[in-house]
Amino acid sequence: MNPSSHLLDTQMMLALKTLLTERSVTRTAVRLNQSQPAVSATLRRLRTIFGDELLVRSGNAMVPTARALELERSLWLVLEEIDRMFAGSDAFEPATTPQTFNVGCPDYLTTVFVAGVAQVMRREAPSARLTVHPLGPDYDFERAMAHGEMDVVIGNWPQPPEQLHMAPLLTDDIVCLMWREHPLAQGALTQAQYLAAPHVVPLPFSSTHRGVIDQHLASLRLSRSARVTVPFFSMAPHMLPGTDLIFTISRHFANHYAAMLPLAVVPCPIDYPPMRFYQLWHPRAHHAPAQRWLRQVLAEVAQRILLPTRALDETC
Repeated sequence: MNPSSHLLDTQMMLALKTLLTERSVTRTAVRLNQSQPAVSATLRRLRTIFGDELLVRSGNAMVPTARALELERSLWLVLEEIDRMFAGSDAFEPATTPQTFNVGCPDYLTTVFVAGVAQVMRREAPSARLTVHPLGPDYDFERAMAHGEMDVVIGNWPQPPEQLHMAPLLTDDIVCLMWREHPLAQGALTQAQYLAAPHVVPLPFSSTHRGVIDQHLASLRLSRSARVTVPFFSMAPHMLPGTDLIFTISRHFANHYAAMLPLAVVPCPIDYPPMRFYQLWHPRAHHAPAQRWLRQVLAEVAQRILLPTRALDETC
């Protein structure tokens, strides 16, 4: 055994793993709840142990050396095995766990869905932490799950990544949301009216997965008139009052905002396929008790969300 290996402890390995992920001493210090000088000191010790710079300055950024990239995979495996050693198969108890759960989620699900998840976690796992990560076009969520930085990702892409486990959460139809005084809010909305009307559309939350709405319109060789583009789904409903804009979205989202704002939920004249939301997770977390519990919480909250929506449909 290399004598230098005796100088390396678990905290140093965790620091190196985080440094290679964040590529920033400052962000690593925040992630590990340490001071920046302490992380810098750890990096100096790591450089001495491995006889390599590990991270070098490149302009305003830090980039890993070839040796650091070789170490990265081993670090993940070693730390995962250490976690497994101290967490028996039946060791997870929601009521006492201090675990942090990381969920990737499009922002329009946070208004109802993630709020419900937070309620369950505060009741059943009061010592646990929940961190919700936004899904942006530059965020590699598959890599994040492979490296243990993300537990579950919620999506609705027509073709989810095949290498990940998947379970359905909820299926919802697509409707139009508009100002209550909109000229098209009364009567049946026609396809011609829908396509000609000005629309508010969100930026895609993934550059590699096209949205259900745009993909379906393209398959029909149709296009809508996008006049306002917003970075977040939750901004769109607030753009509608007092305008002639239309927002196309799932029914549970539309009903939530129609109860808060002077908006009308109108059937969509385009026969869009239902919006199918699912949860994705990496094979590395498939059998972990804590992850199974989290996935069960997500599934139960999804079912509760759909019940009011279905009841409202039956009374209409």
